[in-house]
Amino acid sequence: MRRKDREVTDCKRIKEIIMSCDCLRLGLNDNGKVYIVPLSFGYEETDGKKIFYFHCAGEGRKTDIIKSDNAVGFELDCDYAVKEAPSACGYTARYSSVIGTGKVYFVDDTSEKVYALLSIMRHYTSQSDWKFDKKSVEKVTVLRLEVDELSCKAHE
Repeated sequence: MRRKDREVTDCKRIKEIIMSCDCLRLGLNDNGKVYIVPLSFGYEETDGKKIFYFHCAGEGRKTDIIKSDNAVGFELDCDYAVKEAPSACGYTARYSSVIGTGKVYFVDDTSEKVYALLSIMRHYTSQSDWKFDKKSVEKVTVLRLEVDELSCKAHE
């Protein structure tokens, strides 16, 4: 990271930033072309592992790419605000961002699917007592992103 003065290394602060974000952008390799998809997400830290969950349609470009190459990059950002200055070169922006790499896997186990869907709902609603129809759970495609590398930066 070039701007070490903006690097965030505190695990608690990194998690706060992730939980403040509304969208995760997933970068996929589509035969040498970059394909980026904005996704709603849930986030968990289990046994020192950082995991993101997503739900999506069972077919389409994203799932086709993941089936052939599950290595991904990702980005989240929040708290963006322009900071004005008297001159154009003095303008800057405040932000918090997280970037990283990992591998995406399809979740087939019903109990993990429910866990993932609860994680997503908890992220957006702060509630964790949701019930899911069995048929809906069977039909939905759930993805698990296991993070290999993650870095966080903030200009506050």
